[in-house]
Amino acid sequence: MNKLLLIAIEAAVAAGAEIMQVYSGDFEVQLKDDHSPLTVADERANTIINRYLEPTSIPIISEENKAVDYAERKGWTSCWMVDPLDGTKEFVKRNGEFTVNIALIEKGKPVLGVIYVPAIEMLYYAEVKAQKAYKCEVPNHRFSEAVLETSVAISPEWAIKLTLRIVASSSHQSPDTDIFIKELKQEGYAVELVSKGSSLKFCLMAEGAADIYPRFAPTMEWDTAAGHALCLAVGLEVSQVDQDKPLVYNKSNLLNPYFIVQ
Repeated sequence: MNKLLLIAIEAAVAAGAEIMQVYSGDFEVQLKDDHSPLTVADERANTIINRYLEPTSIPIISEENKAVDYAERKGWTSCWMVDPLDGTKEFVKRNGEFTVNIALIEKGKPVLGVIYVPAIEMLYYAEVKAQKAYKCEVPNHRFSEAVLETSVAISPEWAIKLTLRIVASSSHQSPDTDIFIKELKQEGYAVELVSKGSSLKFCLMAEGAADIYPRFAPTMEWDTAAGHALCLAVGLEVSQVDQDKPLVYNKSNLLNPYFIVQ
């Protein structure tokens, strides 16, 4: 296995274990400048991930560590893209739909991705050039290479069908998504709506549990990079809505355009 992928997996699982320590007790919720929630779990997970990734000497862009100026970043040929706790709203709601996301970016493209779902101890990971993605359980968040031996390959469902499973956000449903679904129905498709929080939507796409993921609401690069890698590895495209190009990473503005996964 790629050494950097192994490091990212270890980091994600360790962060997930720490998140669950906070999740199992009482915690305070603060509001960031954009009024999104922040908990001590975000901060602790970020610290743990940095501890694993910093020895690689590859720079890190993280939701909790995004202050590096583009004048410096634009010279980076590679970087880590990290969301230590994706789905803080889901974490606060205690519905289990939160994840740890770690991706490696090279020349603006995700080349490997790790998504850990600590509430169900499920790990998803992929190296894009291998063109395969996997998932496995990590009992009690205790990772070892032996755990990876239990991994199973995942893949989308390519069959043509009349009912499309559309996966959408639990916390960020938008009018544009409603319009998109209405247009599909007008084309003759039946639509089944699947609601999920965080990067779990990418996981559902990669393992064939959903058919289309339209995102017509704001996301940042660290929200999508790991899931993008997972989807690329199994042959799915993550395309910008307005210009039919893939999402690009380490841009001057870390905000993503709207996109569709299919």
